[in-house]
Amino acid sequence: MSKIIISLINFYKKYFKRGYRVCKYYPSCSDYAIISLNKYGVIKGSIKSIIRIIKCNPFSKGGIDLP
Repeated sequence: MSKIIISLINFYKKYFKRGYRVCKYYPSCSDYAIISLNKYGVIKGSIKSIIRIIKCNPFSKGGIDLP
């Protein structure tokens, strides 16, 4: 199941994430999702990815945030 989600994220990165601004976090949210899915599995990795996306708002400072 995680391979399907990772392939969907890679599809998004390849075809829909062109010309947008650079993410204020390192790694970017999509790369963070791939790392956390590989490291923690589908459920915990998805929860960590959703939390990361929620954290990425105009009021956050950004920086390095590894899973």
